[in-house]
Order: sequence, then structure tokens, then C-alpha cells
Amino acid sequence: MLTSRLGLASVACTTLLLSTSCEPEWHGGGIPHRETRSVALDRSEFVRANLRMGAGELRIRGGASELMEGEFSYDRMRMHPEVHYNSGLLTVEEPSGFHSGRGPNRWDLAFNNEKPLDLEINFGAGSGRLNLASLSLRRVDIHMGVGHLEIDLRGEPKEDYSLSLNGGIGDATVYLPEHAGVVADVKGGIGGIDARGLSGWRGRYVNAAYGHAKTTVRLDIRGGIGAIHLIGD
Repeated sequence: MLTSRLGLASVACTTLLLSTSCEPEWHGGGIPHRETRSVALDRSEFVRANLRMGAGELRIRGGASELMEGEFSYDRMRMHPEVHYNSGLLTVEEPSGFHSGRGPNRWDLAFNNEKPLDLEINFGAGSGRLNLASLSLRRVDIHMGVGHLEIDLRGEPKEDYSLSLNGGIGDATVYLPEHAGVVADVKGGIGGIDARGLSGWRGRYVNAAYGHAKTTVRLDIRGGIGAIHLIGD
């Protein structure tokens, strides 16, 4: 019976559009599934990536040789995340009805540094560590419910881009580039706003490079219950 299940799991890890590999599916307690997927580069001018995660740990970075390279770890109560790509539109999401679980749920995603990217993240609860500094960003939209979020934008952006963050309950820390101009419109909740290395300007926060640098990063941040930390030094 166990041999039969392992064989079925091996067949289930194939796909027509995406390069996929995974460990055999195991139904014992406490052992997570691990699965890797990649999406090949194509001739699209830019990519819109929509990430929809119910609860867990989300990690994003640059440095992928393909368009996207992902490693997923999830418990036996979850179905594997669904990855769809078609002509510049990439979607990574949990299957409908599987937005919670008692075991681990972690996504480690790497994107290509050279492909221009619009990134939309809908994240219900958990923790996120987004190292976006090396990516060719055009726009980033983040919607988070409950948890802790770290966003690293340090580096030298290739073009201007904007980032919007709507948070519910939890802390958010954003590390800002030094040599790009930064202007931030921030409205915080109960936890307040901490803006290191920035100064107030017309109801917003700006860094010393704003108005002089070749590129500009525009932030629009709305926090609920929790603290917002902007680190610009």
C-alpha cells in the first residue's frame, strides 16, 4: 500500500507548463511535503506576479536564473500551491478552501533580476521577509492581515517604482535605499511610526537624496494595529 502511494505521488509531481520536482508524498504526522517549481523566462516585456497566501512564512528574493524559482514546504492537511503562468501573468496561490492548516507552510520564491516586475502580494497571517533590492521593480502592492513583515529595498533601483502596503495587525519594517530618492506617505495605527534617516516634508517623509537622485522610490503605507519602522540610514 505504501509503495502504491509513493508511486502515485511521483506521477502527481509532473506538469506540462512548469518544471516541477518534489519529494514523495508522506502521510505520517509531522513530516512536511517539499516541492520545487520553476517558470522559464520568455519574451514578455514585463511580468505581473500575483501571490496569494493564506497563512505561513513567505520569503522572496532575487537571483533566479529562470523567471521564477520556488521551493514550497507544507503539511499534509494542505494541497500543494498552484502555479500558473501565461504571457506575462504569473499566479502563485493556495487552492480554494485551503487557507489554513496546523502544520508548516513556507514559500521561498526567487525572481529574475532583469525582468521588469509588478508584484502583488495578498498575505493573510504569518511572517514575511521580502528582499526586493536586486529586482527590476515597477510596482509592488502588499496586503497583509496579521503578522510581521520585513521589506528590504536597499540597493540602487534601475528605474523609479512605487510600493504600497496595507497592514492589519502586526509590525512592518522597511529598509530603504540610500542613493535613490525616497518619499513616503505613511499613516500608522496604534503602534506609531518610526522613521530613521528621514525628515518630515509636507506631511510626508523624505530622505536626503530625494529630488536629487536619478531614481525615486515612492511609498504609500497604511498600518492598522502595530508599529511601522522606516530605516533609511
